[in-house]
Amino acid sequence: MDLIITGVLLLLALAVIASVIKTVPQGKEFTVERFGRFTRTLKPGLHFIMPFIDSIGYKMNMRERVLDVPNQDVITKDNATVSVDAVIFIQVLDAPRAAYEVDNLDFAILNLCLTNVRTVIGSMDLDETLSKRDEINARLLSVLDSATNPWGVKATRIEIRDLSPPHDITEAMARQMKAERLKRAEILEAEGAKQSAILRAEGEKEAAIRQAEGRRESAFLDAEAREREAQAEAKATEMVSNAIAKGDVSAINYFLGQKYIEAFGKLATSDQQRTVIIPAEFSNILSTITGVGELGKAAHEAIRETTRKP
Repeated sequence: MDLIITGVLLLLALAVIASVIKTVPQGKEFTVERFGRFTRTLKPGLHFIMPFIDSIGYKMNMRERVLDVPNQDVITKDNATVSVDAVIFIQVLDAPRAAYEVDNLDFAILNLCLTNVRTVIGSMDLDETLSKRDEINARLLSVLDSATNPWGVKATRIEIRDLSPPHDITEAMARQMKAERLKRAEILEAEGAKQSAILRAEGEKEAAIRQAEGRRESAFLDAEAREREAQAEAKATEMVSNAIAKGDVSAINYFLGQKYIEAFGKLATSDQQRTVIIPAEFSNILSTITGVGELGKAAHEAIRETTRKP
């Protein structure tokens, strides 16, 4: 009998010790209630509470947690239906407020996130919804953080994990994207052809300018040569005239012989002439030309002196 009483007393002592000593693991906080009323918060470590009077109310997880927001269909501003799936990261900063200010904290945050996803996406067009995920995340985070602040919870971030329009809209967007890319390709090809035509025209213009400059330079040189030739011819004529004025008939024979040889040369080089007839007086012409050799030498020297002048 004594053994039974001893055993009961031992078990009772162990129960009292267990109710007095509380160990809080790292990353959690316990709320202490005295007769059902919150009194204090136990931080990680070893703690002692009053037996039979104090009790542990809630064991709050203080680490950052991830809540999976259920997939839902949302109608955008331009009446397009998109399927939205998101995740939200939360962290309890104030254990008593998170325990006593709201019932079922995770369920409340999930429903708050669902309603605000409908509100934010419903105020945007489909194109904005698909292209501005960062803006959607920022707006949702701002709303959720303000709403969960009274609960002692911090919404650290929210991410739209999947945002999918219906299949027919996806096909229409793919066709639109293809048409846009074809349009850009045609524009680039047109721009390339335009630049090529401009460069080709500039090259032709430059070549025409160079050719014109070359023709101008050639014409200038030809004119200068003709001018010098005319000056030489004028000088030769002047010398012959002076010789004629002095009574030298060889000068007249020189001119006549020169013209005769030019005419005979044209006759000999004619395309229609197969037979060349040499006149009988051709030897007389040669003797005449030989007789005016001295006059020709003088005229030649005069021409050379004239052409040497700049």
